[in-house]
Amino acid sequence: MFRKTSGTILCPSCGRLTSAEAAECLVCGRRNPGMWGFAAPLRAIFGSHSFTNVVTVACIALYVVSLLLDPRASFSARGPFDAFSPSNAALEALGGAGAIPWHFGHWWTIFTGIYLHGGVLHILFNVLWIRQLGPAVEELYGPARMIVIFTVAGAAGFVVSNWVGHPFTIGASGAVFGLLGAIVAFGKKRGGAFGAMVLRQYGYMALFMFLLSFFMRGVNNAAHAGGFAGGLASGLVLSLAERRSETALDWVLAAACVGVTVLGFALALWTAFGGQ
Repeated sequence: MFRKTSGTILCPSCGRLTSAEAAECLVCGRRNPGMWGFAAPLRAIFGSHSFTNVVTVACIALYVVSLLLDPRASFSARGPFDAFSPSNAALEALGGAGAIPWHFGHWWTIFTGIYLHGGVLHILFNVLWIRQLGPAVEELYGPARMIVIFTVAGAAGFVVSNWVGHPFTIGASGAVFGLLGAIVAFGKKRGGAFGAMVLRQYGYMALFMFLLSFFMRGVNNAAHAGGFAGGLASGLVLSLAERRSETALDWVLAAACVGVTVLGFALALWTAFGGQ
């Protein structure tokens, strides 16, 4: 059965065996460890794989798909920086974001656009930063909160970008800046010498990356700023893993973020190919 409301389960907080019917975990004291029967499936979905790895695979897979959707355009390089660049038509079909799709009511693009990239260097840099910052955020906040931070930051970046008026935009860089924002939030909430060190180090890193992006062509600084603000706000709202274990609400929010992203890709494909 999908739900397990009786018997033994692994506690979502401490990972030790406890009763699904218990009011609190027998080991760590977490309230409602069974999460109304959904603890086991949620743990199986989110606990067996690192979200950083899931994002990496999703970005690479969708990049390959975007190339295959329009291979002639993809392999017709217009310059060294345009090598293996998907066409705008392919990216639009997969859910590219921007003010134009937003104007036509394609709300899902603020989620789907996070996982799409416009070239080899674009995806390479973003994936490397995700793999650098993702595990740190996951360790500081927990896996469920990491999913929420990444999704909220990426979506916030595209909302700001749409408001500014960027007609078409893609990429995970807004979410990457959101991960930096969450680490900065950790430093502020943690306090003390260690918190101040983290705040200073990652705050300067975010500032340096933001200033550097002004000297690079085709960079969406509005999405970077919005993503950083979204990650910072999410980090300030969510508790740290070292101070409070993840709750049922955290896992429900993470499942909602994954669900709305999957739904977004389904709507993008239906919009592009459903009427054909």
